[in-house]
Amino acid sequence: MNTKTYIFDLDGTLLDTLQDLAASVNYALRENGMKEHSIDDIRKFVGNGVRKLIERAVPEETDASELNKVFATFRTYYMKHSLDATRPYEGIREMLQELKKRGYRMAVVSNKMMAATQELVTHFFPEIEVAMGENEAEGIRKKPAPDMVLEALRRLGVEAESAVYIGDSDVDIQTARNAGVPCISVLWGFRDKDFLQEHGATTFINQPKEVLCLKR
Repeated sequence: MNTKTYIFDLDGTLLDTLQDLAASVNYALRENGMKEHSIDDIRKFVGNGVRKLIERAVPEETDASELNKVFATFRTYYMKHSLDATRPYEGIREMLQELKKRGYRMAVVSNKMMAATQELVTHFFPEIEVAMGENEAEGIRKKPAPDMVLEALRRLGVEAESAVYIGDSDVDIQTARNAGVPCISVLWGFRDKDFLQEHGATTFINQPKEVLCLKR
């Protein structure tokens, strides 16, 4: 594997965003008179974008107009509070800095809202050149469709053959497969090893520094 390009998922891979996501979901539910969830529940809801996160969080009988209200409340609150508790996982900054020093190219692809993705990446990771958030309005489908990865590669001006995808979820495994790039599954994120293996993961890392030792 002659890896020169690293495509990263964001939530659960580079950033521990769970506390801010949970606080924002529960604020939106509370403001709309709905039952709140534990942080472990919300961990399971994450992965397919914030719209799907809210769909999973609201009661089953919630109609479309109520869902839209909860989503709007969440979006407004989260954009103001996405940096309250969110932090890079230990070792992430050092790993990215070393990749940059070695001349490798890097991008983030996330099903998170575009504005939030770009704000977080700009704030925490200046080494990363391209940050792709949810952009279906422009015809770029969310993960696990390959569109976001392929668009990130296009913006970097590199070929898929040089790339590896690094993520923490089943969605990431499917995304990498659909984009035709190898997938590395991290074990510090929102899903455990058994779950990842059940969904087709074959290569794992326990610490960010192991990215620097991947065979090339």
